[in-house]
Amino acid sequence: MAIQSKYTNAQVESLIAELLMVLEKHQSPTDLSLMVLGNCVSHLLQTKVGEQSRAQVAQQFAKALEQSVKQ
Repeated sequence: MAIQSKYTNAQVESLIAELLMVLEKHQSPTDLSLMVLGNCVSHLLQTKVGEQSRAQVAQQFAKALEQSVKQ
């Protein structure tokens, strides 16, 4: 069963396109892009997710990332 999102595909695709354009603008190699995006994720977890649920959200994110590359 697919997970329902509260965000539209258009919202998600628009943000993805903008982020990728910034990386492309800076001609960022893949390893640097992944490092920067990982640091962004860490920053969001530290600043936007409560301490009690931070580890769980990080685990869910990691699991979703792993599943996305297996498909």
